[in-house]
Amino acid sequence: MTVPTAKEEAESCWTDASIEGFITSLSGGSPHTQAAYRRDLRKFARDCARSLDVVALDTQLLRTYLAGLHRQGVASRSIARALSALRTYFDFLCARQRTPHNPTHGLRAPKGARRLPKLLDVEQASQLMQGVPEGPLAIRDLAMWELIYSCGLRVSELVAIDLDSLDLAAREIRILGKGRKTRVVPVGRHAARAVMAWLPIRAMTAKPGLEALFLSRQGGRLTTRQVQLRLKAWALKQGLENTLHPHMLRHSFASHLLESSGDLRAVQELLGHSSIRTTQVYTHLDFQHLAKVYDQAHPRARRRS
Repeated sequence: MTVPTAKEEAESCWTDASIEGFITSLSGGSPHTQAAYRRDLRKFARDCARSLDVVALDTQLLRTYLAGLHRQGVASRSIARALSALRTYFDFLCARQRTPHNPTHGLRAPKGARRLPKLLDVEQASQLMQGVPEGPLAIRDLAMWELIYSCGLRVSELVAIDLDSLDLAAREIRILGKGRKTRVVPVGRHAARAVMAWLPIRAMTAKPGLEALFLSRQGGRLTTRQVQLRLKAWALKQGLENTLHPHMLRHSFASHLLESSGDLRAVQELLGHSSIRTTQVYTHLDFQHLAKVYDQAHPRARRRS
């Protein structure tokens, strides 16, 4: 029996088949994360890993690789995701004794400027919801916009909602979020009314046995892309920018709720954030709003004409 060389062993760790086996082990996670990890690992395999022995894949080489991505102008968030993919993959290899150590330990991705999310102000959100639905699909669309804004949903969470997740009597909805984590959030009265208007139409169009709350024209479950396109068209019709996307409604929900309540922990729970640090970005948005009011109103802040 021929014993594989160190180089052959290294190459076997970085084949498409090995990477795909790792991706399969992540089942239950976000499909977007899985696709991004696949791209990041295949790029690293192509650029570095397949030409080196396993022991040569050390911390310094990985640091040099990440620095090279930074010099190429790759965004800091993308570099952080690539490092996360490598760290998780090396853990996978170590657990199966296919590599002796995880060289990513102690590495940190470069920090970039934190971009604040775009959102609607209260008047714009109200303008979006004032559209009078014309036809069954428009009634469905209004129910979706109301529900996203009322509950702070991700678009992936919206399209995944089934009928048994919704309790309109209690005005609650059960959401399956990132990492398969479940949370229960309240449904506002406007959203509840809009969903109730959609339910009779849904009952007439649903394919047998399909439990999805929101359906396409053909009676199947909606895709995230279909929701994004419908919202752009709706926003344009309401006199808003056609760059509006569903996540802006989620950001608007969080910012408006925090501005009114000041309760960061409650907003964190409603959004389904695992870390309070993720939610803290909305405190910066709130401060920006206060600073703008100050600049416009305070006599010592205003410039003389």
